[in-house]
Amino acid sequence: MSAPAAVRFNPFDAGFRTDPYPHYRALREQNPVHRTLGMWVLTRHADVTGLLRDRTTSVALLPELGERQAQRLVKADPTLATPPTLARIARLARTSLVFTDDPAHARLRALAGPVFGPRTLAALRPTVRVEADRLVDDLARAGGGDAVTALAAPLPLTVLTAALGLPAELRPQIAAWTHRLRFLLEPGMLGAEAFGQVAGAVEEFTGVLGDIVAERRHTPGDDLVSVLTAARSSGDGLDDEEVVFVAMMTFIAGLETTTALIGNGLHALLTHTDQAALLRADPAIIPAAVTELLRYDSPLQLTKRLTIRDTEVDGHPIPEGAQVLLCLGAANRDPAVFADPDTLDLTRTATSHLAYGRGMHGCVGAALASLVAEEAFAALFRGSAELALDGPVAWQGHSQIVRGVARLPVALR
Repeated sequence: MSAPAAVRFNPFDAGFRTDPYPHYRALREQNPVHRTLGMWVLTRHADVTGLLRDRTTSVALLPELGERQAQRLVKADPTLATPPTLARIARLARTSLVFTDDPAHARLRALAGPVFGPRTLAALRPTVRVEADRLVDDLARAGGGDAVTALAAPLPLTVLTAALGLPAELRPQIAAWTHRLRFLLEPGMLGAEAFGQVAGAVEEFTGVLGDIVAERRHTPGDDLVSVLTAARSSGDGLDDEEVVFVAMMTFIAGLETTTALIGNGLHALLTHTDQAALLRADPAIIPAAVTELLRYDSPLQLTKRLTIRDTEVDGHPIPEGAQVLLCLGAANRDPAVFADPDTLDLTRTATSHLAYGRGMHGCVGAALASLVAEEAFAALFRGSAELALDGPVAWQGHSQIVRGVARLPVALR
């Protein structure tokens, strides 16, 4: 009798969307480094961390794949996008913090990174707290509802638009543009209809932001767009298009992931009532709780790298030019780093999760996302209101790299 085939990464498995963690566990234990679906897959914390920190790997893979797919789609249907739009989409992807390597990445991070630093966060926290309290009060007055549409989605959208100084009436349109532009992070899911939406969203979003950037150049305020227009490092600054792209990527990379952080975290707390009770009894543990919730059910589950030299992982030779999938969600449940990793423990002291990445491409907006989540949970668990699940939960199916609750019905009284 032949030996059973080794388990392989399979995001198309029926149960993967609802709960990928049993699959990750099997991969870590039986086949932690393997090649499938045209890429190498890593699932252990040490291996994933090593590739994240390896400055000789490249993040330029997704823009390259996206450009190839866009060119194929437009060749088949030239009405999907004009050449100038194609060029703008390529520049947005290739010149963003998310997808640049050094030296371009170092320049952008020096200019844009400080904008999301401690001073910005301290100034933003009161605004976040007021908005979180308002949304939770509305939810309580209604007796409950869908916590995603009532809190997890509108809170980061309101915070980011306010921080960037964008008009409040633009929020619904920004949410729609951002949802369409998520395909820039997952070009493998980009079909003709979706690409037409991406092209339209890029033109509309860049047009609106371009007008705002030009206005802030002339009449600056204290918002982040104004700060970006004035940013300088070694005498260098961002041009208008670069400011527009930084603002756009703030939403593309940060909006749906922060929504998922709040939604996934609340789902975890409501299905682990002992941990929710700890949080209610001691609000001082909220920052530590957010760290554990990020580890336990990470919004960003997967990220990719391209090897630019021959390398080796756990005895497996990986050649130059190979695609490598880093399973952040699997690494965050690795028992070699986290004791009893499948248990939610808000008092956990091991905090080396990879939910925000690691190394030079660690999430520049990580502290802001955590702040928004902290204030959301503080508002939800403050006082004596009763909070409980109130129906079946649904998980989003539009992304393979982001894991998020799409519907989370709660009762709040």
